[in-house]
Amino acid sequence: MTRKSAEAKRHVVLLAAGALAALACAGAVARTSDRSQPLDVAAAGSDCFVGDDGPCTLTGNVHLTQGSLTVHGGKATLHRTGGDVRRVVLTGAPVQLSQELDDGSRINARASNVDYDLSTDTVVFTGDAVIDQPGRGNIAGGRIAYNMKSGQVQGTGEGKGQVKMRFLPKNAQGTR
Repeated sequence: MTRKSAEAKRHVVLLAAGALAALACAGAVARTSDRSQPLDVAAAGSDCFVGDDGPCTLTGNVHLTQGSLTVHGGKATLHRTGGDVRRVVLTGAPVQLSQELDDGSRINARASNVDYDLSTDTVVFTGDAVIDQPGRGNIAGGRIAYNMKSGQVQGTGEGKGQVKMRFLPKNAQGTR
């Protein structure tokens, strides 16, 4: 191995280690107290079942709030079981989501479609999905899955090519 190729290999290893460190630092968890808050819903129209089970479809300027979580979209279908909302599927142009994290920072996201499974605290964004954590970085792709309990984010290009990420250097992130 030549000296130049050894230096190039070391540079790649350092970049990969830096990216892994940035991912570890960026792993923040959604505000855990939000799950125990009521889910408030506003929309231009609704089509819901009166019972504890069944879907409730909301249309036109849909706005959902649960604690620090706010979501805006064009249409939402809430799936209820035993009187509790278990899943919310939203569509819009685009759906927009914002939530405060346990560390006090915020996460902002947008996508054509959002599937929020409350039982697993997992949100799947599809269609020009972008998740931004101001001061920390962002990820964009065709499909992004975000586990709100663990802070794990998984992305794929989904026909749009590649997943794109930006990691901000720790010294550019301000106080954390």
